[in-house]
Amino acid sequence: MSMQPDAEKIRALNDELRQHLLGGGAVITAGIAELGPDAVKRLVQTIAVFDDFCHANDPHEEHDFGVFDFDGTRVAFKIDYYDKSLKFHSPDPADPAVTERIITIMRADEY
Repeated sequence: MSMQPDAEKIRALNDELRQHLLGGGAVITAGIAELGPDAVKRLVQTIAVFDDFCHANDPHEEHDFGVFDFDGTRVAFKIDYYDKSLKFHSPDPADPAVTERIITIMRADEY
């Protein structure tokens, strides 16, 4: 099964955001904020090296979602694609000129 042509571009842009927090914004939920700033910093570093992508959690091969255990808490991250005004979905997630990526880090029970 071959990847959609844009999936490779989207995956590269998502990895850039996930690994370096470049090319978009980052949001944490209240449940993550409650862990404290040191834990949040370690969590961001953990997400940067996350590589447990498989067909079950990444069917489109875009690296836009992951779930893992962090200090005994089930944590998830997801990347959404918005237009530049952040009001609507991006018209083309493969094009950074028209897309604002937002990574949201949350406890799995907040999803």
